[in-house]
Amino acid sequence: MTQVSPFKAGLLCRCPRCGEGKLFKGYLKLAPACTACGLDLAFADSGDGPAIFVIFLVAPLIIALAMVVGAVFNPPPYVHLFLWIPATLILSLALLPPFKATMVALQYRHDAHEGHQ
Repeated sequence: MTQVSPFKAGLLCRCPRCGEGKLFKGYLKLAPACTACGLDLAFADSGDGPAIFVIFLVAPLIIALAMVVGAVFNPPPYVHLFLWIPATLILSLALLPPFKATMVALQYRHDAHEGHQ
């Protein structure tokens, strides 16, 4: 079996072993096992890692965009609220599943799970 790239599997939210089965059975809830290859996903625990990476990506991006918009267009403060609060929420919610899937795939690739020596 060829090895699946953890980044490709993560971006597509697919099984880290076969790259075919769906990783999630809900928004961020992992499936108990892969429907394609049967990989037991009980080992996967990404913790808060994906949220931290999303914050480190989204926050500077939103701040930079807000500064550019403020400098170029000089909108009133409420316009910034209408622009950046939804943008922050949408980007954060959109990026969480692929970041979590990537963390799970990297855990699988490096055999890093609790109880493993």
